Amino acid sequence: MSKKFRYAASFSIAATFITTLLSTGGSHASAQGYNAPVAAATAFISQPVVQAVATAQADDMVGTSEAPSVSSLATLVEQTDTPSALSDELECLAGAIFFEAKSESLAGQLAVGRVVIARSQSGRFPASYCGVVYQPSQFSFIRGRSMPAINRASHAWQNAVRIAVIADQGSWKSPVEGAMFFHATHVSPRWGKVRMAKVDGHIFYR
Repeated sequence: MSKKFRYAASFSIAATFITTLLSTGGSHASAQGYNAPVAAATAFISQPVVQAVATAQADDMVGTSEAPSVSSLATLVEQTDTPSALSDELECLAGAIFFEAKSESLAGQLAVGRVVIARSQSGRFPASYCGVVYQPSQFSFIRGRSMPAINRASHAWQNAVRIAVIADQGSWKSPVEGAMFFHATHVSPRWGKVRMAKVDGHIFYR
């Protein structure tokens, strides 16, 4: 009986040891099953990113807090309403754009308009658009403190007005933003100024 008891005790110990080993292995498997979702949650997936607003479009803004909803200056001009009645200031600004650049591109017209605005804000010239435009010896189209007659039904005038509104609101950047001076390409004044760029038929300076 003593010998059988020893066999039984040994068998019991062996069974307990095997059960313990199996139990430990089961816990390890459960840990793997728990960790797997964590690893999946922290994995990085490479996907293309779509920009909501084109960078070039945003770079064309001047003094605005939101990007315009158009992709080109031409589209913005088309979408800009002409005021039913122009203020004296917009009249002067549109007149300068019309007479200086009506045959040029929209960018060239905007560049001229923004020069008038830059001057009015500089402290070095009169502080209004009309003051800048009518300042003696500045714009060759001014004759005796007045502008020539304008065909206000013409497409060129309507464009000049829209560009004046855009320039005044600062809703599109001039290709030579910050320019304070310009002259036609067919003349060569001796100016000690910093040349910025040529836009259509004008050369612009700071």
